[in-house]
Amino acid sequence: MKIAVISDTHSLLRDEVREVLKDCDCILHGGDIASRETYESIRAIQKAYFVRGNADEAWAMDIPKEIEFELEGYRFYMIHNIKQARKDLSGIDFVVYGHSHKYEERKDGHITYLNPGSCGPRRFTQPVTVMVLNIAKDRSLSIERIDLSPVLKRGNKYPPQKEMDKLIENIVRDMDMGKTVDQISIRNRVEKDLVEEILQIYTTHPGIDTYGILNRIRE
Repeated sequence: MKIAVISDTHSLLRDEVREVLKDCDCILHGGDIASRETYESIRAIQKAYFVRGNADEAWAMDIPKEIEFELEGYRFYMIHNIKQARKDLSGIDFVVYGHSHKYEERKDGHITYLNPGSCGPRRFTQPVTVMVLNIAKDRSLSIERIDLSPVLKRGNKYPPQKEMDKLIENIVRDMDMGKTVDQISIRNRVEKDLVEEILQIYTTHPGIDTYGILNRIRE
């Protein structure tokens, strides 16, 4: 069985990610889907398991915050933020999570912890990563880290500061309304990678304001 493990799409389902998902038997999503459109698009590709992240609002109330299930004889436990995981993990073989946007695979006792990182909007040259867990017929395991991120060319893509302030406000509002990165890019007439950069900062710095986003973009 070939299992795709992804997280933190934040309304962006890249074509490169779709290709990986199509080649797998099922999909595990560690939360922060961020839009129903992205959720339905993933479900249409393969059988999928989801947990609700902090960026998944009213539309996602039917998605559980944590879930436990079995695949090929292994017990899986999923939650978005590992810090909120239940204390009793007896009988669990794999813990799948997200939130940090940082790829991680580690073993603690009999439990393997898997964070696929983020395959959604990114800041600067942060990797866009997907994890693939292979379970062979003899139940042997292998884990593949797939980095899908080309290096961003920053270029001269930033408007004047006064326009930039308004642009950031519009992009954040559009994301909160559930619009995808492609829709936001077209709506605001800006490059897609700039939208990704702004949303990456916004979603990973709770409570940040426009001024704070602008400062981090231009670091």
